[in-house]
Amino acid sequence: MSGLPSPSKQLGQHFLVDENIVRVIGRLARLEPDDVVLEIGPGQGVLTDFLARSSALVHAVELDRRLEPHLSERFGDRANVQLHFADALHLDGASLEPAPTKLVANLPYNAATPIVVESLDGLPSVTSWCVMVQREVADRFFAQPSTKAYGAVSVLLQLASERTGWHPVSREVFRPRPNVDSALVAFRRRSDPPADWRDLKRVVEAAFAHRRKRLANSLELAGVADRDRVSAALGVLGRPSSARAEELSPPEFVELAAALR
Repeated sequence: MSGLPSPSKQLGQHFLVDENIVRVIGRLARLEPDDVVLEIGPGQGVLTDFLARSSALVHAVELDRRLEPHLSERFGDRANVQLHFADALHLDGASLEPAPTKLVANLPYNAATPIVVESLDGLPSVTSWCVMVQREVADRFFAQPSTKAYGAVSVLLQLASERTGWHPVSREVFRPRPNVDSALVAFRRRSDPPADWRDLKRVVEAAFAHRRKRLANSLELAGVADRDRVSAALGVLGRPSSARAEELSPPEFVELAAALR
């Protein structure tokens, strides 16, 4: 569109311009008329417009102030679109009224993983997600143990949610055209997420912080527990002291965190 600023490489921006993929997003997100949607990175507002026509209200959070004139002009008279010009990673979820029930977004490449991980406990009102991310990131979300893609984000997402949909995305739906493939991933919050989430998250992230090292060494380096204590906890799980983080299943991390607690 003329008059719009160019997408920022620094912010990982790739504007969504294809209406067809927007309809796929709507299907995977299972939008309902009473949904309150949180969209992070509205860009030119193509997805925002669709969400506003399909739900009760949209909280659109945009970091790039250069887009404020365009978005304000496009949605300023839409009663069910609230524009928030802020960093989504530092957004106080409690400040959003009414509270969002779904997170639907074409996430900026360089912030997609932390946005999703932080939303798991930072946005307790959100019950389902449908996010467009880099294909490599999408593969990590629900990767299986002992695979290259399996990591901290895999463990946390699988403990907090279950996948409900997945769809590959052509590079042609973006401007500028990215050099990597993308995918849509939809998932919903589990009804019985693990307790003591913050403590569990600390253990999981520390476990994968030094991926080449044994789990006991990695947790000791992160200051979670000394090697002997971790080895003893692994023994409770029936795992050897030489186990590495990628060998443990998500439920085993819950057991490990409990044993260390």
